[in-house]
Amino acid sequence: METTYRNRRAVQIENAALRVTVLVEGGHIAEILDKQSGVTPLWTPPWPSIEPSAYDPAKHPEYGADAESKLLAGIMGHSLCMDIFGGPSPEEAAAGLTVHGEASVVPYHIEAGDAGLLARADLPNAQLRLERRLGVAPGSRLVHFTETVENVSATDRPIGWTQHVTLGPPFLERGSTQFRAPGARSKVFESDFSGGKGYMRIGAEFAWPYVPHKNGGTVDLRVYTDAPVSAGFTTHLMDPHRAQAFFLAFSPKTEVLFGYVWKQTDFPWLGIWEENYCRQHAPWHGKTLTRGMEFGASPMPETRRQMIERNGLFGVPGYRWIPAKSRVRVDYCAFVSKAQLIPETVSWDGAEELQFG
Repeated sequence: METTYRNRRAVQIENAALRVTVLVEGGHIAEILDKQSGVTPLWTPPWPSIEPSAYDPAKHPEYGADAESKLLAGIMGHSLCMDIFGGPSPEEAAAGLTVHGEASVVPYHIEAGDAGLLARADLPNAQLRLERRLGVAPGSRLVHFTETVENVSATDRPIGWTQHVTLGPPFLERGSTQFRAPGARSKVFESDFSGGKGYMRIGAEFAWPYVPHKNGGTVDLRVYTDAPVSAGFTTHLMDPHRAQAFFLAFSPKTEVLFGYVWKQTDFPWLGIWEENYCRQHAPWHGKTLTRGMEFGASPMPETRRQMIERNGLFGVPGYRWIPAKSRVRVDYCAFVSKAQLIPETVSWDGAEELQFG
């Protein structure tokens, strides 16, 4: 049913165990609520949210004044980066393209029923058509996503395609929230992501989960940092010997376990973005705690040209091809439940069953 969620038009589906809220504009998965605990692990920004269509740089300076402002005005929870993962070029920005592409700012046509939810959107600049189905079975703690992207142009297209899942308080807590993922090879972003306030050694390659500290030693990324201020981005190649990739996140304080499972060949990269009260410009103002667990086709957030010029990392491609007049489909799932400990692994049968190990 259509409703209002934090001042935004939204559609909700639910069962006895969980509730999923999807925003009409931008298509963001705003919450996946565990009803037993009352906790949604997904991030709600500390600033007021408005519809992207209402954003006017002259009227809304509180969101900044750049290619990211329209996105930030309406961002929430799990957003979709398409057809770029990162910023637009200066020419694309001048033409109106936002950071991470159109998928997170365009309006969606959403239908909800007993079987789940269907959201459709057109990306006119990218010449793509997007369809996303969400299924929630009775009594299940699992959300089944089916995403189909159609290239409506007559040319093959290289695209970025990333699920920008962002976690926030109260689920996310410094020095406490735990994480697991099947990382193989990893790398820190090649330039300063923090204005000098980060702890990671810029550009370092490493083995998950021990990121090199800029002053020596390592930091275990399986526990959220306890630093008072920090920021950073690392990318992680998911184990190519496993058919499925995943991330698990666990809050000891709320005893909530959250995660996603996907096919490794669909999204071989997991980017981890940390914003720990670091960004001081609008709308952040040093008041935001997040961790992005961003699984997708690209290792680093960067412009389209940089994505193509990088080509890949560790011998693995860094973008995905959508052939002319063709469709590509992916399936993945999210889940939320009460727990007392974090498992080391999880697998999904493609339907309603999860197995933890």
